[in-house]
Amino acid sequence: MREKRKNTLFTGIGLLTAFGIWTALIQCIDVQNMGQNGTRIGFATFNVWFHQITDVHMLLYTITDWFGLVPIVICLCFGGLGCVQLLKCRNLFKVDADILLLGIYYILVIFGYLFFEMVPINYRPILINGFMEASYPSSTTLLVLSVMPTLKFQVDRRCTVTALKKLTDVFVVVFSAFMVMGRLISGVHWATDIIGSVFLSAGLFMMYRFFVIMADDIKTTYQCEKRIKNGVQ
Repeated sequence: MREKRKNTLFTGIGLLTAFGIWTALIQCIDVQNMGQNGTRIGFATFNVWFHQITDVHMLLYTITDWFGLVPIVICLCFGGLGCVQLLKCRNLFKVDADILLLGIYYILVIFGYLFFEMVPINYRPILINGFMEASYPSSTTLLVLSVMPTLKFQVDRRCTVTALKKLTDVFVVVFSAFMVMGRLISGVHWATDIIGSVFLSAGLFMMYRFFVIMADDIKTTYQCEKRIKNGVQ
């Protein structure tokens, strides 16, 4: 278990570091005034080339925008589970540790979204309703790839029905792939925006897994010590 915890931690740190490096590279490699209204974008040659290939598909953009409500509903469901546990035990610290950590994790995801809205790295390749909007990282991709893995993770932990676990796995993979590809080829983001979101969401999720594993280890150690103590008594 200790090896698993270490590997998860290093993977999470590595992915978050990769996101930081990728963000820095976007601001210094092949930066050109080729965005909307002459705004600057990094990896300009690649981004513009890819955008010209995919073109703009507003229907796909709208569909993926609406489907972005799915991970929000999942967040609310887990929030509801935490509230039910809190009402039953009337003690915040008696709520399952993985649910408490999940709440913190979702807050960090929201903070990441808000931060990059306030500090734009670049802007979308097209105007949305006549306005320029921050584009990096793709917020919808970030939300989907941060939340959907937690659905699989929690179902695997809490469900004993194999068929439901497999159904969840298929749903998470298919839905996530559709949303990422949909945002990528809809033409409302630069390709580098999607890549940045993948690094950030994967890194955050691995850190969430690390803290859950650590909480499980602490709980197991405490239970063992308690059993030993009761046995001695």
